[in-house]
Amino acid sequence: MNKNLKAYLHRGLLFGGFGPIVVAIVYAIVGVATKDNLITTTNFLLATISSYILAFLVAGSSLFYQIEHWGLTKASLLHALSLYVAYLCCYLLNSWIAFDIINVLIFTGIFIVGYLVIWLIIYISIKHTEKKLNKKVEK
Repeated sequence: MNKNLKAYLHRGLLFGGFGPIVVAIVYAIVGVATKDNLITTTNFLLATISSYILAFLVAGSSLFYQIEHWGLTKASLLHALSLYVAYLCCYLLNSWIAFDIINVLIFTGIFIVGYLVIWLIIYISIKHTEKKLNKKVEK
């Protein structure tokens, strides 16, 4: 088995279980806040399974940055695209956003801005740490 595929599956299996935990906590908070605890078992089952798959895919996709022959641009684009598709499918499947062009465009805009902000924060942090380490090595 390809080592990258093996690592992808390993990460997915390792962290996929966090998805259903997050869904259960969010549903509990929403239920308490709205005093509406009327979620159907079918909806909860769908949310549990789809959030596991979502967390699996998100965790596995973090591997893209460690594939050495991919550049930063390719890794970032494929990572962003895989997360976008996974989140959008999960949100639409669970009716967390309505399936119409306006809601999908709003989701897309929020996703792009959020992804870029997080990406830039991580990039700047890594560059800062790299500078500090290079200064220590020079001494």
